[in-house]
Amino acid sequence: MAKEEAGFAIWITGLPSSGKSTLAAKVAKRLEDKGARVQVLESDVMRDLLTPGLGYEQADRDRFYQLLIIVGELLLHNGVDVIFDATAGERRFREEARQRLDKFIEVYVDCPLEECERRDPKKIYAKAREGIYTNVPGVQAPYEPPLEPEVVIDSTSENPEIEAGKVIDCLKKLKFIVG
Repeated sequence: MAKEEAGFAIWITGLPSSGKSTLAAKVAKRLEDKGARVQVLESDVMRDLLTPGLGYEQADRDRFYQLLIIVGELLLHNGVDVIFDATAGERRFREEARQRLDKFIEVYVDCPLEECERRDPKKIYAKAREGIYTNVPGVQAPYEPPLEPEVVIDSTSENPEIEAGKVIDCLKKLKFIVG
C-alpha cells in the first residue's frame, strides 16, 4: 500500500470520565458522514479483547498500550482512520504512538478532576477512594497531560458538536482530510 493511502490517527486523552468517548463518537460520526472508514479503539473494550484478565499495574499498562498501538498501526496501514479513546495516563504511551504513526494528532480533553468524579458513570473514582481500585489516573496513579496537543477541548462545553468541529478543523488544516 502506498504511504499516502494510509489512514490517520487521533489519540483522545484525558482523565477517566472527562468526555473522551463522547468526543470520539462525535468525531467518528462526522468522519463517517464524509465517507471515511473509521475505527474507534475504546480502551475498556480493547482491554477486554486484547488482554483479558490483565490488571492495571505498570507492566500490565505497558503491555496493553503496546498492543493497542499495534492494532492502530495495522488499521492505519489498511487505510482505516483510527481514533484512540484512551486515557494513557503516561505521556510516553502517546509519544510512542506519535513516533510510530505517520499521520497523528493528540487531542486533550481538559476536565477538572472534581468534574470527572461528578460525571463518573462507572463509579471509578468512588471505588478508588474506597480502595477497591488502586491505580486510577488522577487519584493513585499519575496523569500527565500532553505538553503540545494539536487540539485542546474544554470538556465543560455545553456543545460537544462544536468541540468535535475543532478536531475536524485540525484534520483539515493538516490536510489529513479535505472539505
